[in-house]
Amino acid sequence: MGETAGRCRTTLAAALAESYLLAGRIDFFDLQKPQAAGNAFVRGLQAAGEADDALLGAAILAHTAFIPGWAGQREDAEERMSAARAYARRGNAPALMLAWLDAVEAECMTRCDDTRTALRLISHAENVLAEGDADQPCPVWMDWFTPVRLAAFKGNTQLIAGHTAQARQTLLGVLDNLPADDGKQRTVILGDLAAVEAAAGKPEEACRWANEALDQLSVTWYAAGMDRIRDVRKRLHAWRNEWWVRDLDDRMYGWGTTVSALQR
Repeated sequence: MGETAGRCRTTLAAALAESYLLAGRIDFFDLQKPQAAGNAFVRGLQAAGEADDALLGAAILAHTAFIPGWAGQREDAEERMSAARAYARRGNAPALMLAWLDAVEAECMTRCDDTRTALRLISHAENVLAEGDADQPCPVWMDWFTPVRLAAFKGNTQLIAGHTAQARQTLLGVLDNLPADDGKQRTVILGDLAAVEAAAGKPEEACRWANEALDQLSVTWYAAGMDRIRDVRKRLHAWRNEWWVRDLDDRMYGWGTTVSALQR
């Protein structure tokens, strides 16, 4: 960076910002290392500033909100989302990105036990997509969000809010429309469907979905997806002596998954 200037410096800085954003996503969602993710996001934000790219700045700032949001630190998450929205306005963000910002804040609010606010944010995101200009270009690097992903956020929030029937309907719709190559997200959706059935008092059905999630994990490993399955297993504690739960345990506690769980 120090040896470049002008357009070359701007191009390099933008590429560096995108790279740090991707690295931070891997650190947070795949490796479950929030501190490393935070460091990557800070460096990415610095590079986005060098590139004077407000939309990249908004994306990175919104990702930083996941860190306190998943830890239940509501005020810190809200502050980072306010900053992300300010950068989005500065960059004239397209409707898809504005909807994603709502979805990120909704997930943070869900983790902070405020599902009412989360559902309101998701409803707003749906309206933004319905009323927005479909032809407005979106940054090429923003390839992680679609209306189907928004529905996935919604299904998880409905589940945690206790709206079991609605969550089941939403998540089944997501599963039907999810691209075949989206293995990581498929694991999360299957895990959420298992949790829905556990919450509905249908443990055998919950185990069926959880086993499908484990099948997908064997193809595409995703730490966040494994967390979903562990959460389901906790919900199944009352049926721990049933054969279908024991079979699930046998699959969950193989050498690799057991070592991974103990390292957390």
